[in-house]
Amino acid sequence: MESYPKGKIKVLLLENIHKDAYELFKRDGFDVVLEKDALEEDELVRRIGEVHVLGIRSKTNVTAKALKNARRLLTIGCFCIGTNQVDLEEAEKIAVPVFNAPYSNTRSVAELVIAEIIMLARKATDQSRDVHLGKWNKIAKGCFEVRGKVLGIVGYGHIGSQVSVLAESMGMRVIFYDILAQLPLGNASFVTSYEELLKQADFITYHVPETPETQDLFNREHLALVKNGSYLINLSRGKVVNIGALAEGLKSGKIAGAGIDVFPEEPKSNDDPFKSELQGLPNVILTPHVGGSTEEAQKNIGTEVAQKLLKFINNGSTTFSVNFPNIELGNLKPAHHRILNIHKNQPGFLRDINQIITDLGGNILTQNLSTSANIGYLSMEIDKNLGDELKNKIKAHPNSIRTRILY
Repeated sequence: MESYPKGKIKVLLLENIHKDAYELFKRDGFDVVLEKDALEEDELVRRIGEVHVLGIRSKTNVTAKALKNARRLLTIGCFCIGTNQVDLEEAEKIAVPVFNAPYSNTRSVAELVIAEIIMLARKATDQSRDVHLGKWNKIAKGCFEVRGKVLGIVGYGHIGSQVSVLAESMGMRVIFYDILAQLPLGNASFVTSYEELLKQADFITYHVPETPETQDLFNREHLALVKNGSYLINLSRGKVVNIGALAEGLKSGKIAGAGIDVFPEEPKSNDDPFKSELQGLPNVILTPHVGGSTEEAQKNIGTEVAQKLLKFINNGSTTFSVNFPNIELGNLKPAHHRILNIHKNQPGFLRDINQIITDLGGNILTQNLSTSANIGYLSMEIDKNLGDELKNKIKAHPNSIRTRILY
């Protein structure tokens, strides 16, 4: 006898997630479908009701409207760094943990930042275009070595700190600003304000999440602060840099060049057109959100997120979930039964559940409880199968949201 037949658990992987993720689910016996495109909201609303596990990248938005129809959904995997495309609060309310891959594409993004710093300093993309067009414009004016230049990193997390190490190895002086206390690597120096970083840096690179505080983090007011002839790079989130302000700075010459990989509005697929104020401006590198798009990164992301989702489905572990109380659980022992319950974080729930099990003649072997402000996540192992009667009694509790039983 098994808990819930894996062949009946439907896994939907969208946006051409790496095939290794598909293979991991397939080998474990799940009913898995892999599709190359993102889903618009109405289509997701229509299809999500039959899905137990949903895997997405950055273009599928899992809205509150979609989640209201997710009657069978157990978990969501974001096969990327960010999770802003998912309504995390609504997912928590319906007991759906969300997982992502905060580390797997770090190196790929960091290497592209370094490449763009060098290419911008040498105006290499403009010169390459000219030669392709048959123009021979060999010049040194306005072209520089990056050695000795100041790199300002906004956001010194996993990617920002890796950029710091690589840049310093090329002889750059690194300064950084972060709202959280971070340990500097190498000879990098923390500056006490974002404004001070803008004033000092020859190159400015952003590595922050999308939040209300980071929207338009670079805007027209900051043009007066940056050094004349500085360069700006954004491979983080599209709304972090105000595109109009950046275009203004490039046209005036205040900013000598830019590398932009992310945009406020991006096409849903490779077949859709793209327009930006930055198109056609000199010494501007525009790339289609490919910072983490290397074969190594996508393979690592596919494996990392799939393993987190499988672990949650198979044993209930929520370690590294971004919106859920974290519990790390081992494999279930033979003859044991594991109760996994998500409930409203209200006093007395644990007492009531313990009483239910005692009244049914069960013996509690282990118990783990972790809470957030809104919910509690409870794992208990008992020594016998108390069947549907136990599940129904827990479900009837006014504070219970969802219960799974593994055996």
